[in-house]
Amino acid sequence: MDDFDEIYELYFKDVYRYLRGITLNETLAEELTEETFFKAFSAIKDFRGESEIRVWLCQIAKNNYYSYLKRQSKAFPVEDSPDEFYLNGMLEDLIDKERIFEIHKILHNLEEPYREIFMLRVFGELSFKQIGKLFEKNEHWACVVYHRAKEKIQYKITNK
Repeated sequence: MDDFDEIYELYFKDVYRYLRGITLNETLAEELTEETFFKAFSAIKDFRGESEIRVWLCQIAKNNYYSYLKRQSKAFPVEDSPDEFYLNGMLEDLIDKERIFEIHKILHNLEEPYREIFMLRVFGELSFKQIGKLFEKNEHWACVVYHRAKEKIQYKITNK
């Protein structure tokens, strides 16, 4: 039990920050963090040490969040859920703070309307329909521009 208390103390903030980043909601992040550590406590005997414990905990956290989204799917259409590109990138970003800065530089230098569309979708959590209305276009236009922005960002990340 003392060992798990130490794990909790060492990694609570990291798991919470990770969840805060992908949920964009403090209360939900707190709830999911507690749930993550409860599940980790139950499964610690199965931890094989093939990855860092922080990575293992964040994987549990991500799975908890996906489960939460599935439970909420009746309330929110699929198009309005946070983007998987953003969610998958968050785990790596937690571990490599330098990469976060690089991603922000890429976003900062991304031409319009790609930058604004991407930020409205990922950080503002707006639907494509809402984004289209903002730009006086349709939701298909917003979706296409968003996916092109995502491709540009991914290209710049992988070609650094």
